[in-house]
Amino acid sequence: MPKLNLHQRDYVSFLGGELSADQLEQTLRPNLGRSSLRLTPSPYLTDKNVDKRWSVLESLTDKSQLLDATTEQQKEVYAINIEHFIGTVKLPVGVAGPLRVNGLFANEDYLIPLATTEAALVASYNRGSQLITAAGGASAMLLNEGVTRTPGFAFHSLKEAGQFVAWVVTQYDTFKQIAESTTSHGKLTDINVNIEGNHVYLVFEYLTGDASGQNMVTIATNAVFEFIMEHTPVDPDYAFLDGNLSGDKKPNAHSLRSVRGKKVTAEVHLTKELVEKYLHTTPEKMVQFGQMTTVGGALSGTIGINAHYANALAALYIACGQDAACVAESAVGMTRMEINKSGGLYASVTLPNIMVGTVGGGTGLPSQNACLDILGLHGNGKSQALAEVAAALCLAGELSIVGAFCAGHFSRAHHKLARK
Repeated sequence: MPKLNLHQRDYVSFLGGELSADQLEQTLRPNLGRSSLRLTPSPYLTDKNVDKRWSVLESLTDKSQLLDATTEQQKEVYAINIEHFIGTVKLPVGVAGPLRVNGLFANEDYLIPLATTEAALVASYNRGSQLITAAGGASAMLLNEGVTRTPGFAFHSLKEAGQFVAWVVTQYDTFKQIAESTTSHGKLTDINVNIEGNHVYLVFEYLTGDASGQNMVTIATNAVFEFIMEHTPVDPDYAFLDGNLSGDKKPNAHSLRSVRGKKVTAEVHLTKELVEKYLHTTPEKMVQFGQMTTVGGALSGTIGINAHYANALAALYIACGQDAACVAESAVGMTRMEINKSGGLYASVTLPNIMVGTVGGGTGLPSQNACLDILGLHGNGKSQALAEVAAALCLAGELSIVGAFCAGHFSRAHHKLARK
């Protein structure tokens, strides 16, 4: 094999120069040989299937690191959350706080479990949480809720697309009855129609109770989709259950002004003295940082402006049994900092795509259930509070990281905590 030239940027030319055309073709061509790494084809979690998988894997790694005694004893609880189960992965969990939240639904002091392998992360959120609490807490408000699924239909012409839409808009009550017959918690609240040439996208929006709701809305919309395909007066050339207009697990500009999941805004007023005591900088410098990074974000084409919502949300989601892939959309939002009337710092965050639930999904698994119990937010009637806590946590992180950059402590903290 050729040695990797760290200064080489054109890797195609590099490979072409080191390998003959025949060698390159042989290296890259498909290998149709049968793999020796064959596992049981059944995805289900049974003792027999787990044993079959480990008969292959034990030669590759230490089984006890993934299938320890506790996991072995509890493995049945994972049956509806995973396919081809082989064990569990342990992540370090830290706790930040107390974080005081004065919200419509979250209204107390919270200890926040965060699962991460990134040094300095929990320390940063702990500092921001204590600062907010010292200021009397963050005000938080749930603004909107809704989870979407967006079937797409392709027709021969715009005329056929229009005829299809003319029928669809008469069917809302029927669609609502069909969708809600698949779930005891979900409610179909709206259907928006988008026509793009001879394509029609239907945006089905639901309330999903205390569940995050992605599976719920998929099943409900699929039932409506099947009804449409059977009863539409204008047959589409082709159609799919989702036309990628929902923004599911992708950052997108549409939901920045709308909602997918739960839209929450949170704010705090900090005195100059608190900023100096906890962050070792000034409100003026933090505002200057915000101005410069807002322009930088615009230059880079960022959707929304924030320092690092993804850190808080990924750590919280993993600890509390949320769908970690939803961080891709949940981390879209706006951070703003200004000098307030008393010369202190006003800071706010607005996150339109917080995808959290307190029932269903991974929330009932042993470790994740325990983390939600630390928050006091496991079970029915708690998802709105969890969303407000998530927004306040992001606010704590924004204050801490901006303060660290302004005080020149960002690199020092990582050096101190990550390099023992």
